Amino acid sequence: MGHHHHPADLCSDHGGEGPSVLDLPVPAALKQEWLQLATRRQFLSRAGKSLAWAGLSAIAGRAGLLGTAEAAELPGLPHFAPRAKRAIYLYMAGAPSQFETWDYKPELAKRFNQDLPESIRGGQLLTGMTASQSRFPVAPSIFNFQQYGQAGHWVSDLLPHTAKVADEFAVIRSMHTDAINHEPAILLANTGNMVPGKPSIGSWISYGLGSLNDDLPTFVVLTSKLPVTDNIQALSSRLWSAGFLSPDHAGVALRSGGDPVIHLSNPDGISRELRRQMIDGVSEMNRLLHERIGDPETNARIAQYEMAFRMQASVPELTDLSDEPESVWEMYGPKAKEPGTYAYNCLMARRMAERGVRFTQIFHRGWDTHGNLPARMRVLCEDIDQPTGALIADLKQRGLLDDTLVVWGGEFGRTVYSQGGLTEDNYGRDHHPRCYSMWMAGGGVKPGMTYGETDDFSYNITKDPVHVRDLNASILHLLGIDHERLTFKFQGLDQKLTGTIPAKVISALFA
Repeated sequence: MGHHHHPADLCSDHGGEGPSVLDLPVPAALKQEWLQLATRRQFLSRAGKSLAWAGLSAIAGRAGLLGTAEAAELPGLPHFAPRAKRAIYLYMAGAPSQFETWDYKPELAKRFNQDLPESIRGGQLLTGMTASQSRFPVAPSIFNFQQYGQAGHWVSDLLPHTAKVADEFAVIRSMHTDAINHEPAILLANTGNMVPGKPSIGSWISYGLGSLNDDLPTFVVLTSKLPVTDNIQALSSRLWSAGFLSPDHAGVALRSGGDPVIHLSNPDGISRELRRQMIDGVSEMNRLLHERIGDPETNARIAQYEMAFRMQASVPELTDLSDEPESVWEMYGPKAKEPGTYAYNCLMARRMAERGVRFTQIFHRGWDTHGNLPARMRVLCEDIDQPTGALIADLKQRGLLDDTLVVWGGEFGRTVYSQGGLTEDNYGRDHHPRCYSMWMAGGGVKPGMTYGETDDFSYNITKDPVHVRDLNASILHLLGIDHERLTFKFQGLDQKLTGTIPAKVISALFA
């Protein structure tokens, strides 16, 4: 198909005299093309001939009537009573080692530098980084573990602040995934597919449930400044993309410097009143075009202009932390006052939860520990430990934890054997998709439980496996969504976050 202009582009002012472009007849062929390209949601939008589908979607979603124009055609959302209204996903890109965090294996100390038994490895696929090693020496963690809380969770000494809220979360030790390399594994965790171009989990939730606050984005992304500078995973917007869904479901990435959102401030000489008049004028032209052509993207454009205008007031208030008391700064730690740090982002996540942001995702990178693991894990855990514990405690003391789901984890685990050399105080670990640990807190999760078990080498799962698809299905369930019923027709398939391979909700994790 050749190049075609979007109907809204017909509003362009070419500087000539004569009748307004809005008065010109629409070519029959162009109008027919837009009719042929119509989807189910385009039909609904066109039939309504109303701004309500897009312009009022956020307001109606706040009232619980509908989430977005697309969600309006998905009857009965939420599908059942939600346990959580919102979610915060703390994503540790690079794959944190389960041995140094949540999966305590004390017997490994007796096996220092012994070869991993072939019966455990079982000829399983290894990455190219270690497949050629002549030996696979067992590397016990050099860090101590202690039990915390009523639940008695075993937690590494690297995470003393998170350990203080151990009774609030459920640890899943039996996570597993399909991918052995970072990029496909991160994509699978965040979009349900190892191929780029699919909607992210936050976008699916936005599509299904819509907004809780019509003045702020439904899905917000925060990326964290890092205490390490090497071996860092690249992050791209495809991890928070809306894919084939409407672009208004994509994550809005807040920046750590300048305007939190690009072009948020008005240019010099443009007042808020003048900006309002400009948007009203453009919206009126778009409304007239929509009446004549029926393309719902025109309504989506109107809604995006309106959201941008509202964000000019709501985002500065959100990011103005001057009203936070000293006790909060002490709770989150000294880095919380530095925009863009993980600590700052955790505090921002709490503020967004208070203001009704539906899905907040914080990315923290650098967890790819192929070498020099002990030193690197000390730095990384110190960076995230106090803010993570503070976020859980802060949500609880404000009465928000009960209906806010918090998820922590990465894309896969690490090997019990060392990559490269091994000494008593230095080692590295390769990628390991067969088992790893994550945790969930609040939002209907059963607090204090441990789910799933691994063998003595944390190499294979021995009880209650949880695939990453199962985790995503469970996250949707806690938010009141049946993952089998949240679909979108694309490329001839009813597309889902959990894909075509069966996924199960892990109801044992729920309170």
